This record gives sequence, C-alpha cells and structure tokens, in this order.
Amino acid sequence: MNLRRQLLLVSLLLLSLPWAGCQFVREMEGAMREGQTQSLQATAQAIATVLSSQERLLYPTALRRSAATDEYLSLYAVPTQQNVYIDGYDDGWENIESRRFSGAPDSQLQVTVRAQTHGGYLFLMLNVKDPESDFHKIGHPTQPNGDRLILRLWHNSTLHEYVISAIAPGRVSAKAGSIGTGRFDPADIHGYWQDAVGGYTLELKIPLNYTDGRLGFYAVNDLGDGRETDTAGNISPDKLETPPWLIYSPEELQALLAPFSQQGRHIQIVDNDGWQTADIATGEHSARTEQNTFWLLQLLYRSILSQTALATRPTPPRPGKIAGAEIHSALSGAVASQQYRDPQYRTRTVQSVAAPIIDEDGILGAVVIRQSGEAYLSLTDQAFSRLLSYSLLAMAIAALGLLGYASLLSWRIRKLSHAANNAINADGRVTETFPRSTAQDEIGELSRHYAKLLDRVREYNDYLRTLSRKLSHELRTPIAVIQSSLDNLEHFDDQTTERPVYLQRAREGLARLQRILNAMSEANRLEESIRNNTPEKLDLVPLVTELFAVYRGIYPQYQLSLDIQDTSAPVTGVADLIVQALDKLMENAASFCRAGDDIMLQLHREENSWNLSLSNSGPTLPLSLRDRLFDPMVSLRKEQTGDVHLGLGLHIVSLISDFHGGRVTADNLPDESGVIFSLCFPMEN
Repeated sequence: MNLRRQLLLVSLLLLSLPWAGCQFVREMEGAMREGQTQSLQATAQAIATVLSSQERLLYPTALRRSAATDEYLSLYAVPTQQNVYIDGYDDGWENIESRRFSGAPDSQLQVTVRAQTHGGYLFLMLNVKDPESDFHKIGHPTQPNGDRLILRLWHNSTLHEYVISAIAPGRVSAKAGSIGTGRFDPADIHGYWQDAVGGYTLELKIPLNYTDGRLGFYAVNDLGDGRETDTAGNISPDKLETPPWLIYSPEELQALLAPFSQQGRHIQIVDNDGWQTADIATGEHSARTEQNTFWLLQLLYRSILSQTALATRPTPPRPGKIAGAEIHSALSGAVASQQYRDPQYRTRTVQSVAAPIIDEDGILGAVVIRQSGEAYLSLTDQAFSRLLSYSLLAMAIAALGLLGYASLLSWRIRKLSHAANNAINADGRVTETFPRSTAQDEIGELSRHYAKLLDRVREYNDYLRTLSRKLSHELRTPIAVIQSSLDNLEHFDDQTTERPVYLQRAREGLARLQRILNAMSEANRLEESIRNNTPEKLDLVPLVTELFAVYRGIYPQYQLSLDIQDTSAPVTGVADLIVQALDKLMENAASFCRAGDDIMLQLHREENSWNLSLSNSGPTLPLSLRDRLFDPMVSLRKEQTGDVHLGLGLHIVSLISDFHGGRVTADNLPDESGVIFSLCFPMEN
C-alpha cells in the first residue's frame, strides 16, 4: 500500500469516530423507540382485554355492531370535558368539525351541524342558511308554521318526532310531533334560537338516553302563501324510516380509559367501522429535555435522528373517523405499529400502536395509542453527552497517533537522505552499503530505485574502466594489419605483384579504424541532429512501404514480409530519424538471423498510438537484460564479426523514440521462436 493510501486510511480513522457516534446514537434511539412501541402495545392490549367484555361501551345500541353506517348521513358527537352554555352563539364550538346538508338543487337552504356530548347530554349547534327566515305565527297554534327544526329520535324500535320553532329569538323548547307516542317529555329538549346574517343559529340540548344511538333532523323553510316548504338535513320528511346513527363516546368508556392515560399519550377507541368512540389526550411533556440538555446539543441530536422518509398521518375521511395502516391491520385482527412525522414539529415523530378488541363474536374494534417520540428521546441525552466526551478523547488519541506516525515517516526519510549522501565515496566509487527497504510504500520504493540507480552507475563505471581494454582489443588488429602491410611494402618495389595486396590490407585496416571512430561518436552526432530538427506531420504508411522495398533489396538472403492494416497512419515527427531507428532495428534483426529466416515488419493501430514493430527468428532475449537492453554500452553479441559493436545501436533507437514522445519495447515472440521490437508513436489528432 502506497504512502498516500496509508495517510488517507489513517485520516479516515478520525472520520469514522463521528460516524460511529451517530450510529451508536441511532442504535440507542432505535432501542428506545422499540421499547416505546412495546410499552404502547402492552398498554393497548391491556385496554383491549378490558374492553373485550364491555361491548355496550363501544356500541350503546347493540344493533350498530352488525349494521352498516352511512358515513354521509350519520352524525358524530365529540366528547367534551367543559360545560356547554346554551345561548345560541358558537363560543366553545370552534374546534368541533361540522357537517353540511343542503336542500333541493334549486334551493338556497343549507344546514351546518356540529355535535358534542357532556354529562349525559347531546349538544347540537345548527347554523341554518335561509335567506327568507320566518318565525312561528301564534295565530295558527294547531299546525306548525314558520321556519322550524324537526328532530326524529329512536327508542325501543319506535320513531319519535319533535318540532322546535320560535316566535322570536331566545329560548326554545321542543313540542311533540305527529309521529310516535311522545313517551319523553318534550320540555327536556330545549335550546336557544339566534338570528344570524343570512339565516339563524339554533343551539340544542338533548338527553342522550332519548336517542338510543340514532338521530335524524331536517330544517324546514316555510315559504308561506301556500307555497311548498323547503327542507335540508340528514333525513327526508316523507321517509319514516330508522334515523341515521348518532355516534358518540359514552362517559363510562371515558372513565374506564382514564387510569391508562399518561402524560404525552393519546388514547383512541374505534369501532369495527372506523368510528372513534373514545378520545383521551394529555399534553406533551418535554420539560425534562429542556432543563437537562443544552439547546445546541439537543438541536444536533435531533438533526442526527431526523428521518426524511416518514409518512404524514392520514387525514380522516369524515369527522369522527380516523385512518391509518396500523388501524386497518388492527381491525383485521393483528397488533400493528406505525411511525409518523409530527405535523407540529419538523424534527419530532409520533409512534402509533393499534391492538384489536376481540370477543367471542369477533372483532369489536381497536385500541389506538399515540405518543410523541420526544418523551423517550430525552432519556438518551445523558448518553449522547457521554458519547461526545468519549469521541473527543478518541480524536485526541488519534491525533497523537498521527503525530507519532508522521515522526516515523520523518525518521525514515532522514535515514534515506543520509544513505543517499554517503552512496558515493570521495574518489567517485559507489559504495556497496546502500540499504534496500522492503516497505511497500513510496519511501521503500524510492530507496529501491536509488539502489537500482547506483547499480547502473556502478556498471557504467565498470564499463568505462574496461573500455580501454575493449578499444585496445578492437584497435590492435587493424593497427597490426596496417603496420605489417607498411613493413612489407618497404621490401618490395613498385613492380612487385604482391604490392597491391598489401595496399589493400592497409586500406582495410584504415576502414576498420574509421568504423570504430564512427561508432564511438555516433550517439553524440545523433543527439545533435535531434536537437537541430523540427517535427512535422507525416504518414507512416508510405514511409514504411518505401523502406520495406529498400530492405528487400539490401537483405535478399532473408524472408521479409510486410503487414500494414490501415491506409493512413498520421504522426508528428522527423522522417529521417524514424528511418534511422528502423535501420538500426533491421540491422540488429539481420545480425541475429540465419539465411532464409523470417523477418516481419508490421504497422497497426492501438488505442491512442501507432505500433511499428519488427520481429525476427533467432535467439531469444535473456530475462536479466530485458530491462537494460536499451541502455548504452549493452550488447548481446558474442561472436566476433567484421563489424564494430559498442552497444549503442538500441540506445539510439530509444533516444529517437523518446524524442517523438513514444516508447520502444523488446520481448520474445509468444512461441519463443525469436524476438519482437516495437516502436509506438502517438496518433496525430
């Protein structure tokens, strides 16, 4: 692993601390949430067990359990803990949801009704929109007239009708209608009539035991002058059928649930049709959190635990009905829980649990308990504070560890610097004591590169020390030939037939000396020529094709072949230098081949370059020299030939390749039958 990755890894150790802290907080919060859910489920199941034998508390009228309720016509009365003062005004009714009923399509008569229960009574607030409102006329006592309200109650399977009208704004009472026995005292049904803009309001108080869980009503707009009256309500005047259901929460049920209520809990009971028959809510208590937790830590903690995927509590389809996935599951017979986002607080959640109420006849309804998650989040604040302390301590320890690691790196770098400074003695000799690090990072790699560099310098110095012997060996033979030829010429006159032979030998010796001098200065002349040339755009295809034709004439003793796959190969370079590099490679290939062997010249496209390669049959490259083959003064030839080889040819090819921004490689053929040299030139854009 390189040094950069090591430092990155060590740095990530610090980043993992807050991540681990957040995960710990989330796990703790999840455990607390699970404990809260189990606690709510236990309470819900306990309430459900108690209510399983109290069917009359959920269904004051036993028939309603099996009978379907009309959601549009049925009325829901909200239980209230406050006394209701009957005065015809809507003070105290603001939080009660209303239902609206209209008359005929061409009528302007509308009735908006709200209902609540308290102390065994049903309270109704009716807002009647009637542009032509009229009071009861005293002159017609035997027949109801004027605007009025008709109530139809149900008791012991008997329908009872009561008429409420007023001769002026003020208190009103009911009178027996034309239907029923009039078993109840109409005076017990009383209220207050008030005029209002565009109509009137009527606030009524009715004993709950008069209803038997059913209530029908309609407002009558008496148009007078013999015109037909207009009505609006949840029943029709001419249909003497059972009134719609009145759904309310019995006080006995509210009292039964009171011992189970706790601060912050909201308990609701629903019947098997989704109607809410009980509702007990206590205020949320978060004083402990606010007192014991610093506000900035609390804000940070809530931000960590915030969840964006939470659903919002479903909107009730009708006043008096509640909905939710957990309620649906409970009414199907399974205990279920659901987490919602608190609509009043962005960072708070609400846990909702529902348990079915089951008796021997089936499902009676469900117990629903909701509680804010804030009640349990406050319990983890102390642990969160400790977590911050531990995290800061761990970060301090990690910082010290980084400091120690940096000190170790500094010591290694100083050690390498000292070794590099002492790598060469004062007399220029390379020492043998340079350390080779085994560490797999940049510092270890640098030390190995230094050692490799020093090995090459040592080899080069050794080559220079032995160069004199090589040159004396190379020069001794041509000098001896020239000397012997000159000595022999001194003993022969111009007429001697052997004189031309010795002159030819002397010329050959001089030519060999000239080749040796050319080989020694070839690299310097090439570098000078490279610096004096300017690259230009050229095409390798015609260049290589022309060269191949020349090579076939120069090397007829070999089997030459050409493989070009493209019609054009544009590059930027110097044609003479590329020709010189190919000449060196071709000369090198011919020197290692036997007559009749194959030599192939190829040009093909790679990803972003042109590959110009030359392969030949013959001996393979030794593994030890593959990396050094293009270094100067390196030669593989062992046989003595008439040519001079000082190990500069392939080095010249490497210099030409570097000048063109390419690369040169050498490798054995896949079948080990020879070698292949490849020159890669960047493509012209």
